[in-house]
Amino acid sequence: MSDAVPHRANQPDFPQDQPNWQVILSWTCAVLMSIVFLVAGLWKATDPTGAAVRLAVAKVPQSLSVFAAVMFGIAETFTGILLLIPRFRRWGAWMASLLLISFIVFIGIHYQELAGSDCSCFPWLKRAVGPQFFIGDGIMLLLAVLAGLWARPAKTFGGSNVRNAAIILGAVAVFGLVSYGVSATRHTGTQAPETVAAEKGSPIPLREGKVFIYFFNPHCLHCLEAGHKLAALDWTGTRFVAVPTEDLDFADRFMEKSGLNAKGQLGIGVDALRKLFPFDLPPAGVALEQGYQKAMLLQFEDAEPAATLKKLGFAK
Repeated sequence: MSDAVPHRANQPDFPQDQPNWQVILSWTCAVLMSIVFLVAGLWKATDPTGAAVRLAVAKVPQSLSVFAAVMFGIAETFTGILLLIPRFRRWGAWMASLLLISFIVFIGIHYQELAGSDCSCFPWLKRAVGPQFFIGDGIMLLLAVLAGLWARPAKTFGGSNVRNAAIILGAVAVFGLVSYGVSATRHTGTQAPETVAAEKGSPIPLREGKVFIYFFNPHCLHCLEAGHKLAALDWTGTRFVAVPTEDLDFADRFMEKSGLNAKGQLGIGVDALRKLFPFDLPPAGVALEQGYQKAMLLQFEDAEPAATLKKLGFAK
C-alpha cells in the first residue's frame, strides 16, 4: 500500500481516505485563488485612495469609495490567507465565492453603464467589462468552489478555530487601517515645483497664494462631469490650473465643453506633477497654499469636491 495513507494519518487537516487527486486539485485551486485575493486585497489595503478611484469609476458611490476600498482590502486579504490554511480553507472558499458572486451581480446591474470600461482588481491588469469579463469571473468562482469542495469542515477542529480565525482577521484589519493612515498622510505637505509650463504664454507659478491643480483625461466622461462641477464654483482668490493627463490636442475642447476655460489656465507637464502628487486615474486634484500641498482630492461625486474646497477656503 502507498505511504500516502499513513503519512496523511498524521495530518488531521486531511481525511485519511481522501484520494490524492482531490488533495492536489484542492491545493492547486486554493493557491491560485489565494494569489488572486492576496494581490487584489493587498493593493487595496496599501493604496486605498488609488483603489477608491477605480471603485468610483465602477459606480461605487464616491462618498463610500475609500471606505469600500479599505473594507474590500481587508476582506480579500483575509480570504486569501484562509485559502492557504487547510483547516480554514472551506471558510476561505465560502468567502471567495460570496465576494465573486457579489462582484458579478454588481457589474451585471451596471453593465450598460460600464460596458467597455476598465474594471480590474489589479493595478497593472486591464480588464474591459464585457462577456469575457463574466467568463473570467465564472472560472475564478469555479476554482473557489473546487478549493473548498474537498476541504474538511472547520467545525471538526473545535471552537479554537473561530478564535484563531478572529486573530488573523484582527491582524489583517490592523494592517489595513495602518496602511490607510500612512496613505492618507502621504498626501499632505508635499512642496510643488515653482512653476508648471503653460500651453500658451509664460509658465504658471505654483508657490504664490492658493492654487488648485485639476488633472483630467480629455476623453473621460467622469472628468467632464467633475469639470462642470468645478466650473460652477467661485474661484476668487485661487489660481485654477487644469492639466491633461494625455492627448493635449483635445484639452482645449475639454476646457470649453466643461466651462473651465473661463475659470483658469491650461497647464502641461503632467509627468513631473504626478511624481509629486501620485494618483491612479483622473479626475484628481491637489490644493496648494504657498507652494505646499494642503489636500489631495480624489472624490468627485455628490457633495465632493466642493465641500472640501469650501472648507479649505479654496472655493466659494
